[in-house]
Amino acid sequence: MSPELIAVSFLILGLVLLSGKWIRVISTPLQKLFLPSSIIGGFVALFLGPEVLGNIVTWLGFGNSFLSKGIFPLEVLEVWSVLPGLFINIIFASLFLGKKLPSIQKIWRIAGPQIAHGQTIAWGQYVFGILVTMLILTPFFALDPMTGALIEIGFEGGHGTAAGMAGTFEELGFYGGSDLALGLATIGLIFGVILGIILMNYAVKRGKTEIITNEREISLKEQAGIVEFDNRVSAGKLTTRTESIEPLSLHFAYVGVAIGIGYVIQQALIFLETTTWGPLTGTYLLEFIPLFPFAMIGGIFLQIFLDKFDIYRTLDRDLIVRIQGFSLDVLIVSAIATLSLTIIGENLIPFLILAVVGIIWNLVAFIYLAPIMFPSYWFERGSGNFGQSMGMTATGILLMKLSDPDNKSPALEGFGYKQLLFEPIVGGGIFTAASVTLIFQFGPEVVLVFSLVMLLLWLGIGLFYFRKK
Repeated sequence: MSPELIAVSFLILGLVLLSGKWIRVISTPLQKLFLPSSIIGGFVALFLGPEVLGNIVTWLGFGNSFLSKGIFPLEVLEVWSVLPGLFINIIFASLFLGKKLPSIQKIWRIAGPQIAHGQTIAWGQYVFGILVTMLILTPFFALDPMTGALIEIGFEGGHGTAAGMAGTFEELGFYGGSDLALGLATIGLIFGVILGIILMNYAVKRGKTEIITNEREISLKEQAGIVEFDNRVSAGKLTTRTESIEPLSLHFAYVGVAIGIGYVIQQALIFLETTTWGPLTGTYLLEFIPLFPFAMIGGIFLQIFLDKFDIYRTLDRDLIVRIQGFSLDVLIVSAIATLSLTIIGENLIPFLILAVVGIIWNLVAFIYLAPIMFPSYWFERGSGNFGQSMGMTATGILLMKLSDPDNKSPALEGFGYKQLLFEPIVGGGIFTAASVTLIFQFGPEVVLVFSLVMLLLWLGIGLFYFRKK
């Protein structure tokens, strides 16, 4: 794989992202869905690739034409296929960089109800995913028991986690698992926005919201994803002089250090496992866990170090967010562009069953559990958790902004703090990354029992502790 080929692949990827942006600008239906341009661009590339255009041309009898493999060279698709597994490390390493890490007591006080509700949703996705797999998908469709983890990986974890775990799926022999998870993430994102807006409008009319009393008017530019000229702000602060080092370069370096720390932690744990309990028990877990959750831990360690020793405060959170956002766009568009529709088509009914089960559980957790788990502002807080549980943190923020545009409730602040005690575990954290390996090693029954215990624990904390406050 030559450097020139990699460069050309990124140039084409940029054109695909631009096409997604301009399609959203001119398409009113897509604007109303609030679909990210990366999703739109990914589907454009998927349609023009071998999975759609190539198969259509072949089906029409032109199998020997230059379009029989789509318009993209296969070498370009090979480059795109490895990008999600690389860029997911950047995204997770950036999660807590530049954030002031508060005390556990403060996090628990402000974000506790959202943590309990979010954890309840996540563990419920495992419980119902494993149950439907054990009762239906494995006996009747011969699907691997590891399928039980796909709802949480695709919905709560999202595109990044689904794509980042492709290597783990392949190492464990669950070929196509990543494609199914990516498909679930896409379904979850689309329905998360649609159902979230429908529920918000219904809640406003029924007086269930505490902030807004009328449906919020959204400007045409806001729908198109364009910031009003007078409202545009800087993308980040220049913490160093450019003749010394470009601030963006410095922040990329910080992200690289965080990933490096995570890699050292990962390799140290793998070495420990292979020299201690691994040979004794015959159980090896850590070698199958991808790098990205360790990169997140590396970012936390680096942030703790910078808080203590960086007297010049050279790390700016806004610039880190821009790097994270760029990485997420690249990840999503490349993951969808290389999605295998053949795998989804061969498992269409199980795929739809998983999607329906996941959506129903998320709706139940939002509509019925949120009002009895939150002491106040249940809709504003619950909408954020619902959006995130359907596949994307940005969806949760969007729904909170629509229901609480001026941040009068503690929803947005609590949602931010929630990630500190949520992301390291589920939604792409350590347990998410280890879940398929745990099912592979110990069987779905063990993971089901553990997930059910965690579900009841967090549900009880929400009902009997936070509800009374």
